[in-house]
Amino acid sequence: MHVHILGICGTFMGGIAALARAAGHRVTGADQNVYPPMSDQLAALGIDLIEGYDAEQLSLRPDIVVVGNVMSRGNPLIEALLESHIPYTSGPEWLARHVLAGRWVLAVAGTHGKTTTSSILAWILEHAGLAPGFLIGGVPSNFSSTARLGDGKHFVVEADEYDTAFFDKRAKFVHYRPRTVVLNNLEHDHADIYPDVAAIQWQFHQLLRMVPRNGLVVANAGDAHVTRVLEMGCWTPVEQFSAVAHGDDVWHISSGEQGDYSKFAIMKGDRQVADVEWPLVGRHNALNALAALLAARHAGVPIETGVAALKAFAGVRRRLEKCGVVGGVTVYDDFAHHPTAIEQTIDALRRRVGAARLIAVLEPRSNTMKLGTHRHALAASLAAADAVFVYQGPSVQWNVSEAVAPLGARAHVATDLEALVETLARTARSGDHVLIMSNGSFGGIHEKLLAKLRARDPMEGS
Repeated sequence: MHVHILGICGTFMGGIAALARAAGHRVTGADQNVYPPMSDQLAALGIDLIEGYDAEQLSLRPDIVVVGNVMSRGNPLIEALLESHIPYTSGPEWLARHVLAGRWVLAVAGTHGKTTTSSILAWILEHAGLAPGFLIGGVPSNFSSTARLGDGKHFVVEADEYDTAFFDKRAKFVHYRPRTVVLNNLEHDHADIYPDVAAIQWQFHQLLRMVPRNGLVVANAGDAHVTRVLEMGCWTPVEQFSAVAHGDDVWHISSGEQGDYSKFAIMKGDRQVADVEWPLVGRHNALNALAALLAARHAGVPIETGVAALKAFAGVRRRLEKCGVVGGVTVYDDFAHHPTAIEQTIDALRRRVGAARLIAVLEPRSNTMKLGTHRHALAASLAAADAVFVYQGPSVQWNVSEAVAPLGARAHVATDLEALVETLARTARSGDHVLIMSNGSFGGIHEKLLAKLRARDPMEGS
């Protein structure tokens, strides 16, 4: 089968391409912006790429076109596709029909932590010898790719609630028909798609309608919005977890004296089940690990086996990832872009570095951030940093300076990226930790800053 994929350079659609190629199909694709590293990854798989959405590419006469949700009506290629009678489908539907059918699907859903939890879960299953397939919206360091078919019956999928395609406005995850579901948390996000939390809860309710009676829902008991989804209807056994003690039947974590959660205990009620020591930090990551352990347990992996896997979990790219150390200044990259994720990431790093100066650098880039939906929560999410720099790009039209004004002299807003890099290089001093947060490339600010720091301290750096 010849599969042609539109929007192929996105993480999800790139994963679909890799799975289709591994299944033996001929794969081609197109995207508006074809550039490394995704272009290199796809080229290495033997996938031919077209830059742009010229309607002439339909002359390839593929057997089916897989349409990414970046495509919309009015696009010349889409209009030509609709007139051509060439079969087309969405990425989630193609995945469901050609990869997930007949598999034990473990779906990780929630506003925050999907990528990390999915990566942990896939690694636990791998460590247990189950050889799972997976499709993850990030790069798990324990694997060489974001997606693989796997030789076992299990398949882990990061279950995104964003809409499916221009012709299917349901959440992506309703296509997956999982047997095991993780509901990590739920907040208002994707404001360009969903007007409020209730609209997102309705989509999550549709997901739960598809989980069989012999399945399992692993749900965060400490999240009121998740609880409301369960109250809307659930026909499947539920295993609950929480950050704190929450009743005899609820699993929870305890950090003890190790406040950064690099060591924590797993509890059920007042009974200690296991001790965890692993490379990650942050309470949110410990919760992600607990959710993954419970999902893996449903697939037959004992808790103790899962805990052993956590010791060797290498993390996820762009999740508090250390980019380099130059002149005693440590620079990190993180995908955080929602106020809750920003606050959790800063808290995790603060717990690790203690009283050292922490400089937070943020690019409001997601569609929700561009709309200013969470601007009133922005200052509070950044409050634990010693200094804050926010880049206001041209697509951000709301008053960022006003939003961060409660931080006083600690907050700085920049509209010129190069000037921001210069300011950061002048500001940072030995012992500082610079945390850069964006759900995009942020104009390569990480390497630009490290280069400026090397120029300042040419004899130092790594």
